[in-house]
Amino acid sequence: MKFVESIMTKNPCYTAGRKITVKGLMLHSVGCPQPKASAFINSWNSPAHDTSCVHGFIDGNDGTVYQTLPWNHRGWHCGSGNKGSGNNTHIGVEMCEPACIRYTAGSNFTCSDVATAKAVAKRTYEAAVELFAMLCKKYSLNPLADGVVISHKEGHSRGIASNHGDPEHLWTQLGMGYTMDGFRKAVKAAMGGASSGTGGYTKIMGNAVAAAEQMKAYLKAKNPNVAQSVLDMVPLYLSEGKAEGVRGDIAFAQSCLETGNFAFSGSAVTLSQNNFCGMGVISNGVKGNSFDTPQLGIRTQVQHLKAYASTDVLKNACIDPRFKYVTRGCAEYVEWLGQKENPAGKGWAAGAGYGEKILNILKGILGTAGGVSSGSAGAESWYRVRKSWADASSQKGAFKSLENAKKCADENPGYSVFDESGKAVYTKAAAFKPYLVRVTIPDLNIRKGPGTDFGKIGKYTGIGAFTIVDEADGKGASKWGLLKSYQSGRNGWVSLDYAQRV
Repeated sequence: MKFVESIMTKNPCYTAGRKITVKGLMLHSVGCPQPKASAFINSWNSPAHDTSCVHGFIDGNDGTVYQTLPWNHRGWHCGSGNKGSGNNTHIGVEMCEPACIRYTAGSNFTCSDVATAKAVAKRTYEAAVELFAMLCKKYSLNPLADGVVISHKEGHSRGIASNHGDPEHLWTQLGMGYTMDGFRKAVKAAMGGASSGTGGYTKIMGNAVAAAEQMKAYLKAKNPNVAQSVLDMVPLYLSEGKAEGVRGDIAFAQSCLETGNFAFSGSAVTLSQNNFCGMGVISNGVKGNSFDTPQLGIRTQVQHLKAYASTDVLKNACIDPRFKYVTRGCAEYVEWLGQKENPAGKGWAAGAGYGEKILNILKGILGTAGGVSSGSAGAESWYRVRKSWADASSQKGAFKSLENAKKCADENPGYSVFDESGKAVYTKAAAFKPYLVRVTIPDLNIRKGPGTDFGKIGKYTGIGAFTIVDEADGKGASKWGLLKSYQSGRNGWVSLDYAQRV
């Protein structure tokens, strides 16, 4: 999250100085075609602007969060209703809106560039998730509890805000698929791990980890009677996936789920349809789509996965008959392919745990070493990627190439590469996670390096919040931190003894 403290000290709301006990967070959108947060801050930071003041704006162009009131100040962001005012209990944050929309009447608008507008809405939504996760942690709030995280529209329904429809009106008319229920779930997820809350999730886009031989070996073990024609088409998952940037091993695992490991027992489709993902089976009794060849059926499945996982254009001509019905990019992770687990309520399937079922199959595939026994005479040497040598069930893959094994370990935090003897030959060092600090003194020196033996650059941080992107030991402080604005040259360090972590 990009964060800038820009307190509107001239606004009468700030100078009034009233404080609140924070009980919740309210999400707004600005209600006009202006993506720049600075436009609002420059206008509102005036003694003459005595009607409104919010705690923060989210810029539509780059997603930067601007804090404009101390979080525990009483803002003027939602008016009141028949049960009082959310200003007394809730922090209010405004998301900026695309420049390419034009309001016609009330909350209705037209849009001249839908793709750009969606990109702005996605950017502000994702930044809002991170900000609200941070604030929920700061004030020990549960975003899923009743009335804690709400929109302005929901505030009005609860009788604590004026009659506005934001931000749901923006999401709905742009066809984003976002809902406040989904937003609350995303905030909760973001509180559980890394800044995005999805550090342990499995991306659908990317390079396959499993090899074709592993996929075949897994399938033969699960279905000894599998047709040879099915085994022959397994490499198509990898080639078609690579063409679109989709993990072909994930597509194959999904096919194993949808077809009962290609036995088609209880499946709505048959082998002759070349439909290995239930495409077009939208209700019981519906046969689903058919495709001329296995390659076209797999290509369709890969394209449909890409529709869910990404907003990038297709590389091949679109042959997916249901591509247009997908809200692009709504399920970046396998875990989100199930509608019940998807933050936006979207997804491939309605059944609970759909994505987890695919991942369990993928785990089994990756635990299969291509049918090669490591203990047999003359067997090739394999490098295995696991959490520990003893935990064989955690295995992500087995590789002939050490470099490929290292790459797999890099993509899976907490995993190491083990040789045939069980010795760990590679473990990626933990990546440094940037964090925010607050400086309360005006004259904290910025130095060219981590220590008082490095020269000053002649500037101070001033009072505010700053992002630290690296740490180092050095003379004159218990720890030194590198400021984000000096990251490229690594020439802007401050003593962390004078900074409080947010």
